[in-house]
Parts: sequence; structure tokens; C-alpha cells
Amino acid sequence: MTGTALRGVWVAIIAVLALAGGCGLDAPTTVGPSTSVGVDPASAPSTASAPTTGENLVPAGPGLALSILPVGSSEQAITVDGRIRMYRAYRPARLARTAPLVVMFHGGLGSARQAESAYGWDTLADREGFVVLYPDGIGAAWNVGGGCCGLAPAQGVNDVAFVRAAIDNLRTRVSLDPGRTYAAGMSAGGMMAFRMACDTTLFAAIGPVAATQLGDCPNPAPTSVMQVHGTADPTVPFEGSRASGSGSAPGSGLEPGLEPEPGIGPGIAQIVGPAIPTLHATWRGIGRCGGDVIASIHGVTTQTAECPESRTVKLVIIEGGGADWPGVGRSGPLDASPSATAAPTATVAVPTVGPTVSPDAVAAYNTTARLWEFFKAHER
Repeated sequence: MTGTALRGVWVAIIAVLALAGGCGLDAPTTVGPSTSVGVDPASAPSTASAPTTGENLVPAGPGLALSILPVGSSEQAITVDGRIRMYRAYRPARLARTAPLVVMFHGGLGSARQAESAYGWDTLADREGFVVLYPDGIGAAWNVGGGCCGLAPAQGVNDVAFVRAAIDNLRTRVSLDPGRTYAAGMSAGGMMAFRMACDTTLFAAIGPVAATQLGDCPNPAPTSVMQVHGTADPTVPFEGSRASGSGSAPGSGLEPGLEPEPGIGPGIAQIVGPAIPTLHATWRGIGRCGGDVIASIHGVTTQTAECPESRTVKLVIIEGGGADWPGVGRSGPLDASPSATAAPTATVAVPTVGPTVSPDAVAAYNTTARLWEFFKAHER
């Protein structure tokens, strides 16, 4: 199937699924203590008074430049390549003077609002003192490369430029540490995290979940990577798609993208991409890392490689896991993200040392907290 035909199939799938109920992913949700909409940082009000300091975090107050970004959730509009693009941001009440940033990419058919409500990042940000940015894809999709997936690649949307611009815009509103910028993403959102690591050096670490890497990645910089993937994922198969046999490395000549897969349900597509262990080995090679140290407990296997300059490349394998963000439920065949109408179910307690994972690996593994533990151990 040609790249043009693949895009046509995918756009048709998106249209059918969206009409069938994709809108339910973005039902209105109140998130955080406040919500506002902003367009131009220069229009944000500010006043002057002495800041209140703490040991590591400082509370929000009218005297801080940080208050340009309001406490809680806000929605911002920027123009990129002639398009109005939207992103959501979450700012905790207490924040380090120069704060880390986590960029969370929603999955296919998802949205910034849905991602904010689903994965527990805001709650963890309150505790740990970092800012969260939730970009919104065009047509609930990202242009991740290889013709995948949906309206964004069909229209040639430059999502890499959008993410750069969104981060730059956010930096005019809040003091962020450029060396502690991280990206996480679910499914197609995880593919966008890989795309950013391929095309930029913005991120100290990325955390793709239920995702693969598509398109060209000719000269990526060494980056810390923590992949989380289930062995029973029907959309992004752990062993690589059937079209690619056991999978192939990026740049191998395999045309990545989407193929109809009747065996996993009506109207559902399967990603044509490399085997997940192959992708892990690819990033180990990029990072000039050592061999894997392997550990298993209660259905969760980790393969961890230490790399120069304190980088790490890690693969977390969830036995029996599907197209899921372990620690929360799922709905929807492509994104597998919780509905925005459901109460968030992620547990965000920072894991302790020792055997904390129960036999129900998918439900018990706390992806959000584990990703943050990985992120905060790495700086660029």
C-alpha cells in the first residue's frame, strides 16, 4: 500500500471513529484550582510585592514573575505557520524558582484536556514542583513521521515547530529550567515524543508509552529514554507488526505507518514499526550505552542500560499489557486513554524501593510516577 493510500485509510478510520464517539474523549472537564485563557504574555496582569521563599519551592504570589502563568490550569493560543494552535498548561501553587517542565502528548483521538484529566500529572506536579504542558494536536493527531497518523500528516502540519513555539511561549510566562525539560506521550503521543528526540535537543529525557518510532531519524542526539510497553499491545505490537515480521530498526527501509488489521477489531489499524526491543537497542546504540541490566518482578521486566554523561536508556515490559498507560484504565481502540468524563484513576505516590508491583502488573505499575522518577534523575 502506498503512503498516499495509507493516509487515506487512516483519515477514513479517524472520521468513522470520531463520528462513533471520539468526541467523548474531550468532554468538558474542570481540572485544577483555576482555569484561564491567554493569547499574549504582554497582556497578562502583574503587580509588585516581595516574594515568599521556601527551602526548595516558593508559593505563588502576586509579586513573582511566575504569576504571569496562573496557578492551576490555563489554556493558551499561539500562531505557528499561520495556524492557531492551542496548548494547556498546569502550574502548581508551589514551584521552584526555575522549574522543570514535562510536556505530555495526548494519544490519537485524544486532546490536551483529556490527557490532563487522565494521567495524574497535575497531582504529581503539585507535590514535586514542576510545570506541565499539554499540547493539542490538529484533528486529534500528530505528524510523527512515516505518513502516520490522521489529519496532521495529511495536511503537512509541522508539529515539531509547534512544540518548540509552545515551550518558548510558556517560558515567557514562567521561569523554566531548559536543562530539565522532559516529554511523555501515550500511543501516537509517545511517537511524537520520539519525533521530538529525533529532530531536536530540547529534552533531557523522553517517556513514550505504548508507542513506537516512525519516519526518518538520521542524526539524533543521545537522549535518556524510558519506554513502557505491554507484550499484548494489538495496535503497536511488541514484536513488531506482521508487515515487518519480527520488526526492523528505524531507517531499515521498511515503510512505517498503518495497515488495516482485521484480527484486532473492526475499524482498528495496526502500526507498522520495529519490534520494541529493537527500538530499545537502537537508542542504546545512539547513546553509546553499555549492556542491559535485566530485572523482573510480578510481571514487570526492566532492561536498563547506563550511558555516558549520566544518561540512561530503559525499557519497561508489562507482561500481558495492551495499548494502555499502566496505572489507569482504557477506552477507545487507538489511544487507549481513559475518557475525560471519568474521574482520574492514576495513583501518583512516588514508588518506594523494593517489590511494589502486584501480580496485576497493568493496574499496579504506576507509569506517571515512575516516569517522573526517571525524568528528575536526568538533566541535559
